Amino acid sequence: MSDYFGKETPKLGFGLMRLPRRGVAIDIEQTKKMVDLFLEAGFTYFDTAYVYPGSESATKKALVSRHPRESFTLATKLNAGIPGMTEKMAKKEFATSLERTGAEYFDYYLLHALMDNNYTKYDKFGIWDFAAEQKAKGLIRHVGFSFHGSPELLEKLLTEHPEAEFVQLQINYADWENKKVASRANYEIARRHGKSIIIMEPVKGGKLADPPKKVKEMFTSHAPGASCASWAIRFAASLDGVLTVLSGMSNLDQMKDNLSYMKDFKPLTGEEREIVREAQRIMESSAAVPCTACRYCVEGCPKQIPIPEIFAAMNLQLADGQLEDARKAYAEAVSEGHTAADCITCRKCESVCPQGLKITEYLKQGAEMFKF
Repeated sequence: MSDYFGKETPKLGFGLMRLPRRGVAIDIEQTKKMVDLFLEAGFTYFDTAYVYPGSESATKKALVSRHPRESFTLATKLNAGIPGMTEKMAKKEFATSLERTGAEYFDYYLLHALMDNNYTKYDKFGIWDFAAEQKAKGLIRHVGFSFHGSPELLEKLLTEHPEAEFVQLQINYADWENKKVASRANYEIARRHGKSIIIMEPVKGGKLADPPKKVKEMFTSHAPGASCASWAIRFAASLDGVLTVLSGMSNLDQMKDNLSYMKDFKPLTGEEREIVREAQRIMESSAAVPCTACRYCVEGCPKQIPIPEIFAAMNLQLADGQLEDARKAYAEAVSEGHTAADCITCRKCESVCPQGLKITEYLKQGAEMFKF
């Protein structure tokens, strides 16, 4: 395994995808407190997206309307890969994002979630040129894209679009050698093209904040006071060429934990790298469903199946053998009557999954697991 641990001090980015909620609504008051703590600690990078439900509006209420525009940097994204999207609809996202956030301009603007099954839409709709036009108008400072595809596609995109100033990649220790996510391979390609990197999913949708028991025991034995999430974020932040590491913090405690070790960031030591490598080996052998709970699969499901919650219940049994806890979690997940067995294999979920998961097969497995 190659080493890419550098001496740079990357900043922590506040990912606004998984904000705290009161019921179904975003908890604006708690979000305000988190924003204030983040800025007070000297961090400035905030990341939202057109397709994150309620996120851009919450960004306006908690950040933009309360702090000077020059005191923070804001990133949002245009998603042309949504089923049924037209060129007019895609381009309208930009104006809508400006209105929702009230930001006047975006420091970083991303073509969102480019994958092997959707990247041609961005060319077909002229989105690359559209973003360049907005940059020329001063409405965008930097243009890049977020990516969930193969190394071959990343090579193609960076070769054909050298105007991309940065690329946002899914990088975490569990996916470093994963053939589907290809964290290491994509990282190496982006660096070879001289691109700055923004890291997303460093904690794999929260999965690495509560990893399998063996991994947790290993981390705790070496550093009793450090959270498991800190190992994941420091792994990502220790890589060369990283502009920022996004953490989708969902409450004040997570914010305080992240700030505790990122304010005075220290790269992983040699000994810590070896511990992370062992954690990688353990995670690679895990039978857990590698879902990051992004929820892209949920909106278009005709049967309204709570897919991430079902997978989380399955993982209690698959990863740690917690059979009773898994059954309780599944019962809670399907309490509104939409079960894993309801899947009609339309595969709409699979067409939008950034992880490329065979969701319908996992749901079939879940239906078998929880026959009780």
